[in-house]
Amino acid sequence: KLIEMCIVSLGKRSAPLSVVSPKYSWFKSLFVRKVDPRKDAHSHLLAKKEDNNLYKIQFHNVKPECLDDYNKLCEDVLPNIHADPEYPCELVGTWNTWYGEQDQAVHLWRYRGGYPALTEVMNKLRKNKEFMAYRDQRGKMLLSRRNQLLLEFSFWNEPVPRPGPSIYELRSYQLRPGTMIEWGNYWARAIELRQQNNEAVGGFFSQIGSLYMVHHLWAYKDLQSREETRNAAWQHEGWDEAVYYTVPLIQHMESRIMIPMKTSPLK
Repeated sequence: KLIEMCIVSLGKRSAPLSVVSPKYSWFKSLFVRKVDPRKDAHSHLLAKKEDNNLYKIQFHNVKPECLDDYNKLCEDVLPNIHADPEYPCELVGTWNTWYGEQDQAVHLWRYRGGYPALTEVMNKLRKNKEFMAYRDQRGKMLLSRRNQLLLEFSFWNEPVPRPGPSIYELRSYQLRPGTMIEWGNYWARAIELRQQNNEAVGGFFSQIGSLYMVHHLWAYKDLQSREETRNAAWQHEGWDEAVYYTVPLIQHMESRIMIPMKTSPLK
């Protein structure tokens, strides 16, 4: 309609939009969004290339009356898998949610060797009697569970064990499809402004599960330290710009404050 009105104002009545004369195609092109073609998948552009790590994050919603037994079960079994050289995987951290979803456990695993390492671990665990017994007992304690497979951003810290004691914040962002590259471009600069207190632990984006999901993991001494550290970021030139340009990319966001379990490598 808009095109027809403009043409009429010039004294030339046009045909319906679908058969607009070619000489008006320049006008129609003003309303066509230009697409920026990508030459590679964003997983190749954003992930670390010097290693081949794959991460799995697990969210277990536990029956409230079973939480202590669930924690004890995890502390008895998961460190054995972590320590066994036959399994090409590492338990990065394991937590209970303190603020956020209640009665929830979060586990983060790293598979050095990517998808083949994940497949190898899964095949071996099916033959592990201790793990299969653990899984049977765990199933009786859970209300629901879900997981995601993740890659780590090339510009983020790789998570390594910390002595603690710390609280951890997992900030999860559901991005609008097609915005992951833009997010990465801004955060590649912004992360440099969040290193003063050693609070940055790891940054990840999803490959399987909920897609266009980003997870940022932070460590703080306590809630007061978290508030002071986050407020201090606004004093750094460029932080306000990073926030201004990345907030519109987000569809939904969530924050969890988590307490490490006794056997978590991230204390």
